[in-house]
Amino acid sequence: SKAEKLKRIAFRMLRSSVDFVQNHSFSKLSLKANRISSHRISKMSAYSENGFKIGVVGATGAVGEEIVSVLCRKNFPVKSLQLFSSARSAGKVKSTPLGEITIGEFSIEESRKCDFVFLAVDGSFALEFANQIASDGGPIVIDNSSAWRMDPNVPLVVPEINIESAKGKKLIANPNCTTSIALMALYPLHKEFGIKRCIISTYQAASGAGALGMKELLDETKKYVTTGELPSNKIFAHPLPLNVIPHIDKFQENMYTKEEMKVAWESRKIMGLPELLISCTSVRIPTLRAHSESITIETEKPVSAQRAQEILKLAAGVKVVDDPLNNVYPMPLTATGSFDVEVGRIRANDVFGEYGLDFFVCGDQLLRGAALNAVLIAEALIKS
Repeated sequence: SKAEKLKRIAFRMLRSSVDFVQNHSFSKLSLKANRISSHRISKMSAYSENGFKIGVVGATGAVGEEIVSVLCRKNFPVKSLQLFSSARSAGKVKSTPLGEITIGEFSIEESRKCDFVFLAVDGSFALEFANQIASDGGPIVIDNSSAWRMDPNVPLVVPEINIESAKGKKLIANPNCTTSIALMALYPLHKEFGIKRCIISTYQAASGAGALGMKELLDETKKYVTTGELPSNKIFAHPLPLNVIPHIDKFQENMYTKEEMKVAWESRKIMGLPELLISCTSVRIPTLRAHSESITIETEKPVSAQRAQEILKLAAGVKVVDDPLNNVYPMPLTATGSFDVEVGRIRANDVFGEYGLDFFVCGDQLLRGAALNAVLIAEALIKS
């Protein structure tokens, strides 16, 4: 069946994620890119003579690899592709959908020769170099780190929502993965019903802590299964196998974590709703890839599950997966590798009555929260 075929594909991609963790040698530059890649794709037929000069900084890391993959999957018009990394990786030959490419050591001068530069590096690198690359007629820089997200002069963009804010800008920020996954469902519902309040609980995969987080989950699970020894922890606050941890990022003065506050801060900025009331609880769970979120909204206008489902079926980047009586609903297994965010368990909320809605979303955080969103920004700017 189609469902079984999708599950087999997802398992192959998860197996590839495991191989990626076990076999990759990460550079200092790319390791801090905070997501994990998964799968290989078939080669592009050729470069496009009428395309754009693309640079990827952090090309040996998970996010950098996925950006190249998405460029191919989206048939992005690439005239040339330059891969940049640290001095340790420079000179190595890397297989890509566009053929074998020699990795170059990052330099401002070389990166400024591009039309688009994707930064798949940590925040400190982005803070130091992003403006130097983009300024004075430089390329459009799309940064995947958190460095510039809340800068009032830098647009924070989910293309389906606020691409207008990016037009004419040289430096553009990509949002946090949990934010962008939630907003794919929240924004179309807001346009139809208006959102007054939002309560979110996130269930985030080990890959959100990078390759080392995935490795710890795999190694400690294997240790427990094969020896019976209880799991230990270095990356996470507590052992993750057989456990869930309601703690992602540092606790703030208000006792929310920074990860939880990012969802509130970034959602308000992207949707242009500075007074929107949002409360989030973020939980790390022992899955490898794809984040899930349970969301409750209170609306300004009456809302029904049926109408909400109709709205979400028309929303770009959303796939309604909602047949619970037949065990069909969003799951990390089915969302892995998909460009669309799955939305299901859509139902009236008993607390807010006709002004309330509950639903569940699941999305591949590497794609929607990093590589895919970045490429979609560039794609939208070209079209505009």
